[in-house]
Amino acid sequence: MLSNYYTIKQDGSNQFIIQKSRFIGYVRRVETEEAAQAFIQEIKKKHHDANHNCSAYIIGEHDQIQKANDDGEPSGTAGVPILEVLKKQALKDTAVVVTRYFGGVKLGAGGLIRAYGSATSQAIEATGVVKRQLMQGISVTVDYTMLGKLENEIRNSDYILSKIDYLEKVELLVYVQNGQEQSFHDWIVDLTSNQATILNKDVTYIEIDTKKN
Repeated sequence: MLSNYYTIKQDGSNQFIIQKSRFIGYVRRVETEEAAQAFIQEIKKKHHDANHNCSAYIIGEHDQIQKANDDGEPSGTAGVPILEVLKKQALKDTAVVVTRYFGGVKLGAGGLIRAYGSATSQAIEATGVVKRQLMQGISVTVDYTMLGKLENEIRNSDYILSKIDYLEKVELLVYVQNGQEQSFHDWIVDLTSNQATILNKDVTYIEIDTKKN
């Protein structure tokens, strides 16, 4: 598993006008080629009256699946520019469809490449990107008398406090980057004077918002 990677935060879209042509960019996180194709067909159905619904997607831990489709635009002027934006931004498990309603003014090959690339970039920026960081979940159980100090210290650290369970004692679930488990363990022992029970839990991806675009 990758220690971290970037992907789309959620479904999103954005549109703009170039030389009277309307471009609408749609983005979606997808983890299979079937999901990507279903997304493309969904947008094509929604915009069945559009001149073009061009698309590209990149899927897999090592970008194993990469596809681009010009949907009637001159070869290499639509799908490939969309795909190149995904690759340049190092996005994984992401599909994009750019719908075009022709406005009567031809843009030329260079203009089309810039338009489809820009539509993709703007849709991604409008939607947002997250960094998926592989992290170790660690349970920290302490007496209630220690909760205030411990919660404050964790929230002011680089560790991620996921939840607090108020049981006979209080249990905090904290996510720590791989490789930092021992440092976290030592830190908690020091903070609590070795009065905490510390147990490793699940390893999972945690999503962190980023301004990367």
